[in-house]
Amino acid sequence: MPLANGHHRRYPIREGDHLVKEHTLSPQAPLRIVAIGGGTGLSTLLRGLKDYTHLPWYESGKRLLPSVEITAVVTVTDDGGSSGRLRREFDVLPPGDIRNCMVALSEDEALLSRLFEYRFPSGRGLKGHSFGNLFLAALTRVTGDFQQAVKFSCEVLAIVGRIYPSTADDVTIQAELADGAIVSGETRISRSKAPIKRISLTNGPCEPLQETLDAIEAADLICLGPGSLFTSVIPNLLVSRVPAAIQSSPALKAYFVNLMWQPGETMRYSAADHVEAIRRHAGRRLVDCAIVNTHSIPAVMRRRYAAQKVEPVENDIQRLEKAGLRVVAENLLAEGEKVRHDPERIAAIAVDLARQGRAARRRGAFKVAAGFSRQE
Repeated sequence: MPLANGHHRRYPIREGDHLVKEHTLSPQAPLRIVAIGGGTGLSTLLRGLKDYTHLPWYESGKRLLPSVEITAVVTVTDDGGSSGRLRREFDVLPPGDIRNCMVALSEDEALLSRLFEYRFPSGRGLKGHSFGNLFLAALTRVTGDFQQAVKFSCEVLAIVGRIYPSTADDVTIQAELADGAIVSGETRISRSKAPIKRISLTNGPCEPLQETLDAIEAADLICLGPGSLFTSVIPNLLVSRVPAAIQSSPALKAYFVNLMWQPGETMRYSAADHVEAIRRHAGRRLVDCAIVNTHSIPAVMRRRYAAQKVEPVENDIQRLEKAGLRVVAENLLAEGEKVRHDPERIAAIAVDLARQGRAARRRGAFKVAAGFSRQE
C-alpha cells in the first residue's frame, strides 16, 4: 500500500500489541520471516534481510520482487561482558544480543548505529560498556519493562522489523557435560573442555511473549541460526510453547549450519550433529531444510583456526537427507580475516525459501478451502 511519502507500508496491520491472525497469502504480500538465535550470527542474517524490506510490492518485468517483514527472536542468557555486568548490577535482561540486532535492522547505520555500538574504552564503571547496552538498561528502569525498553529503542533507531526477547523471564543456562559435570552460565559453558551432553534453563519454566507465538504462526519461513548452537540457538527452544509453536506453524523451517567447530560447544560436530542436537533439545523435529556452505575455507584461515584445533563443519549431506531434510548447499562464506557467513548470500537464500514457504501455504489454504466446499 503506497503511503503519502511515496514509501510502501512494510508492517502488518496490528490490533493492540498482537499480530492480526489473518495472513494474506497473495504473491504480492510481504513475506514474513522469523529469525531465531542470538550473537553475531543472527545479526548477520538480519543485516542481509534488511535490504529486502525496501523492495516494492509490484511486478517488475516478469520477476516478482518480494518485500520482507522481519521478526527477530533473541536469546537472553548472556552473562558475560557488558551485558553480564548490567544484568548483575541492575537486575535487567542482558541487552547485548538485542542491541546487535537493533543496529543490524536500523535504517540509519551511520550516526545512531555507531552511537549504540560505541564502547567506552576507559572510565570508572564505564570501561567495557557499550552505549546501547546502557541505554537499554536505563530505559528498562524508567519504563519498568524490558520489552517496552526494546520497543522504544527500536523506534529511536527506526528499525525495519520487530525484535523480541525469547522470554521476559530472568533465565540462566546450565549444561550437563559428557564427563558428568554441571556448568552454569553462558560464559562458563563456552569455556568448557568436555563435550556438552544437554543444556537447560535453571530458573524453572519460562514463557514466551505472545507476539513471538503470533509471528511464528504467521510466518512463511522460520530460520534457526547461524550462531552458537548451545548458547544462541537452542536456548530459545527451551522456552515453553516455542517448540510446539514452531512445529505446528505451516512455515518452512530452515537451519543455517555453522561454518566451523566452536570450542567449548561443537568440537567435531558435523552438520547432521547440529540438527540432531536441535531435535533432541526441542523434543521434536523442527528443521525441514539445512543450509550448508560449499566454499572451501582459505588455507591461511584454516591454519589460524587450526591453532585452536578448530576445523570446518563436515557436510554429511547423505545423513541429513536420510533424516528427511532437504539440503541447500551454497557458497556462504564472507570475505574477511575471519570465517563468517556472508549476509547478502544467506539473506538471498532465506528470501527464496520464504517464497517457497508462501507457495506451500497457499497450496495448503486452497486444499482446506476445497475441503470446506465439498463439505458444504
